[in-house]
Amino acid sequence: MTAPARHRRQVRLSRALGIPLTPKAEKYFERRPYPPGEHGRARRRNDSDYSVRLKEKQRLRAQYGIREAQMLAAYQEAKRLPGLTGDKIVELLEVRLDALVLRSGFARTIAQARQLVVHRHIMVDGKRVDRPSFKVKEGQMIHVHEKSAQMEPFQIAAAGGHRDVLPATPGYLNVDLEALQSTLVRAPKREEVPVTADVQLVVEYYAR
Repeated sequence: MTAPARHRRQVRLSRALGIPLTPKAEKYFERRPYPPGEHGRARRRNDSDYSVRLKEKQRLRAQYGIREAQMLAAYQEAKRLPGLTGDKIVELLEVRLDALVLRSGFARTIAQARQLVVHRHIMVDGKRVDRPSFKVKEGQMIHVHEKSAQMEPFQIAAAGGHRDVLPATPGYLNVDLEALQSTLVRAPKREEVPVTADVQLVVEYYAR
């Protein structure tokens, strides 16, 4: 898929889900904050309970850029943990390596963060990791490979080039952006994770 095609897809998905998924999509979304298609502006009938829950699950999944199987696995693992299952889903997804690369400001979008990991530019405690789904543990350091750090995308990141589109660094990360280093100092809490989702509806979708 070409870059323009991916961009159009993200714009349509953003409008369908009611949330901007990329900085570029946000600009289009602000101008056309209604669903895509011929009848996007028309008043819609009340959605069914199922469709409301399905949409909320899709919103959460899209913000992490994960497959349905990965989303389901997170729900199943969250069910086994103490605490609210919905909160635990987000907390589990948030310690994925690609998510933390994004939160650290090393990438501009979750798709770019995933690409950086897959292309072996990212290290965890001195070892290259090429799995976006890798679970980072408390105390582990995420950093950019020394040679990769000289590449333009990382130079832009180190200069704070993504600050205009990313939320503030969450409290569970200690980031040295100039050094392209970040440490997960503690487990994330749902209320501080910058994703938009009614997690209870996500739980209800899978529990149906």
